[in-house]
Order: sequence, then structure tokens, then C-alpha cells
Amino acid sequence: MVDIAESRKKTLEDLKKGLEKLKTDAQKVVSGIMQKKEKNTSKIRDFKKDIARMEMLISEKLKEVKGK
Repeated sequence: MVDIAESRKKTLEDLKKGLEKLKTDAQKVVSGIMQKKEKNTSKIRDFKKDIARMEMLISEKLKEVKGK
């Protein structure tokens, strides 16, 4: 799970890298579920929420940059 307080301190580039990592990890989990290797289907929901949090933080950072 993504800690928002820690993530707010990160740079925009670090957030983008983290987002890409989350997306690839989510894709691996979905693939594992489809191949019947992964049984915990609730992991997908957690990844989707984490991805949404990261995207929100990235948009906040972009607004800060444009505002300055």
C-alpha cells in the first residue's frame, strides 16, 4: 500500500517511476490470476487503488509546478 505522506515528499520523477512499477506489478498479478497461479483476487483491487493514489499525487505535483 502506498503511504501518501511519504509519497508527497518524493519528486515528480520518483512518482512516475513508482507508478510504472505499480502498473507492471498489477499486470503480473492479473496474468497470474488468469493462469490460475494467483488465488488472492483482492490484490487487483489494492493495486488499482494504489495506482489511483499515485496518479492523484502526480497531478498535485504538476499543479504545484504550474502554479509557481
